Amino acid sequence: MNQTKYIFSAVTAYFIWGFFSFGLKPIAHYPSLDILFYRLFISVFFLLIINIVFRRNKIVSDWNLFKSLAKKEQKKLLSLIVGGSIILMANWLVFIIVMNHVSVQAASLSYLVCPIITTVLAFFILKDKLTKVKWFAVGISILACGILSIGHFTDLMYSLFVAIAFACYILIQRSLNRFDSFNLLMIQLSVVAVLMLPMVFLYASPIPTETIFYQCIMAVVILFTIIPMFLNNFALKGINSSTVGILIYLNPIMNFVLAIVYYKEKVTTLQISGYALILIAILVFNSQIIFKNRSIKKSEG
Repeated sequence: MNQTKYIFSAVTAYFIWGFFSFGLKPIAHYPSLDILFYRLFISVFFLLIINIVFRRNKIVSDWNLFKSLAKKEQKKLLSLIVGGSIILMANWLVFIIVMNHVSVQAASLSYLVCPIITTVLAFFILKDKLTKVKWFAVGISILACGILSIGHFTDLMYSLFVAIAFACYILIQRSLNRFDSFNLLMIQLSVVAVLMLPMVFLYASPIPTETIFYQCIMAVVILFTIIPMFLNNFALKGINSSTVGILIYLNPIMNFVLAIVYYKEKVTTLQISGYALILIAILVFNSQIIFKNRSIKKSEG
């Protein structure tokens, strides 16, 4: 099977996500909770329109699948959907705070360590196997985090919260993978929108009047949420998760480059050492996949 179009879709998705800061930084002076409210409710609106108009057969298929399950299984799935919704919102909110009020470096660090944290959590929660090589990579990551915490402990805690929240969300999604992922996103966001509606009346600021706010929110919703989600879901149909696991690093690496080159964020020698160790940990962590892919290419050539 020709995987070019699937790999291109994955690369495009993570390339787009690498510029997420362009949608958030211009409205950093707005409360993070307000940005979250608008992102959430506008995303729900578009997802409902897209799914109802263009993907009704997927909705019907998932609904029939859900109805075919035993009551106990249905209750378990509902609890996972609600739990995943709340965790995703926590991830979204803290990511906005980190990107706008901590640093773009801290935001990029979150998704650099996220795949490693996901695997470790899967080991403890789902009893997945973890090789000695991957445990070695985890040890390097812990050392790197210790170095990065020197003088920036709060920044590191924010980064780890974002990473752990998203890792937990991924694990929950794995338990729900029998359903269409885009339908799941629509349902989860709809659920959390209902749960958060009272907070809008209690904590929302006056309606923004600046055009830039709505331009950035629409960019966040359409360009940085819906489009890359479509591309990512399409990519997963044609390439394995291991390949996606390698390509996903394109996003945080681009964020880190933007932090230094575009946003002129300062980075100390100690931080460079920490980030270098993180990159080494990533290479070690994915070494078996990298060498396997290389051997496959050689055999095909």
